Amino acid sequence: MTLAPSPGSAAIAPESWSLAATAEAESGVKFPPGDLYSNELPLETDLHRDQIDLLIRLLRSHWQERQDFYVSGNITIYYSPKQLKSEDFRGPDFFVVLGTERRPRKSWVVWEEDGKYPHVIVELLSDSTAQTDRGLKKRIYQDTFRTPDYFWFDPHSLEFEGFHLVDGSYQPIPPTEQGWRWSEQLRLYLGIDQTQLRFFTPNGERVPTPEELVIAERQRNERLRAKLQELGVDPNQV
Repeated sequence: MTLAPSPGSAAIAPESWSLAATAEAESGVKFPPGDLYSNELPLETDLHRDQIDLLIRLLRSHWQERQDFYVSGNITIYYSPKQLKSEDFRGPDFFVVLGTERRPRKSWVVWEEDGKYPHVIVELLSDSTAQTDRGLKKRIYQDTFRTPDYFWFDPHSLEFEGFHLVDGSYQPIPPTEQGWRWSEQLRLYLGIDQTQLRFFTPNGERVPTPEELVIAERQRNERLRAKLQELGVDPNQV
């Protein structure tokens, strides 16, 4: 079976598949068992885990009416041209696939998902992964995955960079005055807010978490009650 090219790309040269195998050899990651379940290495810190969870919850909430995407993090993407789950695999910290069914999965298996690769990837840097994230993974995501938008973020040092695929090569995404970077695929900005990576709308509004939405609604209701009382109206009678 011939895999369909990833979003916005031409056919992938066979030799590019070898990048993943090289990446595994250099990083020392053990092969997972040959089933559909992810077997990713443990996250290094609470900050890494919380950041992944935050990005997933934010996008699911922001796109709650949409059913045409898949968002996840720290699960395995299997992409072997031989359709083997014992070779050619990666586990991005956060990724989004567009134009697919929104449903839970054990892992992302490219040959079972119409040849689709992630449209957006975010890697969280750490002392043990930073070199690979900036080098080997970047080349894999550029040359094999053809992922249009790639970002990395360090929850400790707050290093933040973004790249967009242009003519087959990653080009840096210029930051705004606030240091945000635009994701063409998500139609959202990514930027740091209070030491966390967050999403922002094209109008510059921060995408709220479900909890923040509840707080905002409560505050709005309290202001409305106060205004009605000023006008001599009993809010409980409205």
